[in-house]
Amino acid sequence: MNINNSRRWDIVGQALVDESLKRMKKNGLKHTEKREELLKLFAAEERYLTAKDVQQKLEDLYPTLSFDTIYRNLYSFVDIGILETTELNNEKLFRMTCLQEGHHHHHFICEECGRTIQLEMCPMDFFKEQLQNCLLKSHRFEIFGICNLCTAKA
Repeated sequence: MNINNSRRWDIVGQALVDESLKRMKKNGLKHTEKREELLKLFAAEERYLTAKDVQQKLEDLYPTLSFDTIYRNLYSFVDIGILETTELNNEKLFRMTCLQEGHHHHHFICEECGRTIQLEMCPMDFFKEQLQNCLLKSHRFEIFGICNLCTAKA
């Protein structure tokens, strides 16, 4: 995988990897070359990836990398807040969590390419009125559709 040619691989991408490595260490996950490459892959993408996508993108570097190893690492990263998941067409998808403290947004997710677009708004104010006597612990808001790049290809 050639990270340097990626659209997103820049100071931001390296900062995401560095922050993720710190989070791994804090949570007792060993720093390995494969895990770092996995982090670089997700930091370079602006979209959700399947485990199969991960295997295909890393197969040149690690031809014997198994789905078990990929899934185990993906879910370890989810457990410590490095990756987040969603489900589309009964398939689990993974992307780098937005790690900035205090920054809150939601996502549009393209059903064709998995690309995500940040939505800088939150509909929770509307729902809070309807849930006044409830204890809200967390929420997640995702919009699914076809992005402008994929619509232009059609």
